[in-house]
Amino acid sequence: MTLASVDVFGVCDPRFAPVREVFARNFTEFPEVGAAVAVAIDGKVVVDLWAGYANAARTRAWERDTVVNVYSTTKGMVALAAHMLADRGKLDLDAPVAKYWPEFAQAGKERLPVRYLLTHQAGLPDIDGELPAGSALDWGVMTAALAAERPHWDPGTKQGYHTSTYGWLVGEVIRRVSGKTPGQFIRDEIAKPLGASFYLGFNPVGHHVAEILQDNRQGVASRGANALRGVASAMRGVDPNSREYRMAELPASNGHANARALATVYGALARGGEWGRKRLLSPWAIERASMEQANGIDETLKVPTHRTLGFMLRFAEFGDARPATSFGHAGSGGSQGFADPAHRLGFGYVMNQMMSPLPGDTRPPTGGMDPRGQHLVRAVYACL
Repeated sequence: MTLASVDVFGVCDPRFAPVREVFARNFTEFPEVGAAVAVAIDGKVVVDLWAGYANAARTRAWERDTVVNVYSTTKGMVALAAHMLADRGKLDLDAPVAKYWPEFAQAGKERLPVRYLLTHQAGLPDIDGELPAGSALDWGVMTAALAAERPHWDPGTKQGYHTSTYGWLVGEVIRRVSGKTPGQFIRDEIAKPLGASFYLGFNPVGHHVAEILQDNRQGVASRGANALRGVASAMRGVDPNSREYRMAELPASNGHANARALATVYGALARGGEWGRKRLLSPWAIERASMEQANGIDETLKVPTHRTLGFMLRFAEFGDARPATSFGHAGSGGSQGFADPAHRLGFGYVMNQMMSPLPGDTRPPTGGMDPRGQHLVRAVYACL
């Protein structure tokens, strides 16, 4: 079907026809290249749309199963993995990290609890000093560096977005407890059982993967960059469109997914933890996972944030269209996924054209207030 000069493909319950219209308008009102949006209500996908192109040259169409790097939207899946282990009694979120990762008991971190990794209160948003270029792709190098790092503030006294380090910190705990890498755990325990196309560390051969297109607007600001010098050195030379990057596991930033996968996983969390015959979490565990744990000015982002144990709540101070009953995670450039238990709703939006705040823009720099996603969320709730 052609709307607003863009071919929109997929399925859309007639009740949600305005969502299709807004999705199409995103391609004319913003520099959208390729994207997908999905909505699940009470265990059923009612919106699953895609449009545009998977590459900058616009020679490869975005397809039903196209996946794309969702950056920090990955963090929500990693948080879910940790909560699943806790729900099974294998991980105590109040226990010291060193109980599971003995090498972590360095530089005053002997009693630092697991929960501070999830709430970004550990004081480890970066690594002091420079690391070899490309070492972000080396799990052992990054986890060893973090195990030796001294907290940048007294853990628990502040919150500051652990933009990249979150992935190695929480991911190593998952690995030590489960015996699987975070990517393997997500694949075996979440993605495969739900039939969701979410990959963390995968061979892109045989998959339809969209290119990530960086925001090339002049003067784009990178808030909090001064707090990430060590990790930035480790990321030097890393191409997010390369095979090496996609095959590595960076659990804070290189998950690849389509919108349907995000809507499905969050749709399960929105209806008591079940999707079909698969249970991800108990209702009690979902309540714990969605409860606010930290709020205030973020030491890294320098904006007000509200966090649960691994998920983000709405940016109320910025007029976020998501309801107060929702929780999830967004990613740099615009992608996002969230669950809304009050409406038994799961939402997912992915795209390849990244958009970043301009200087003076007050939107949170995490993708959570990207106007494309915000328009889609408003359209969804207007249909309920």
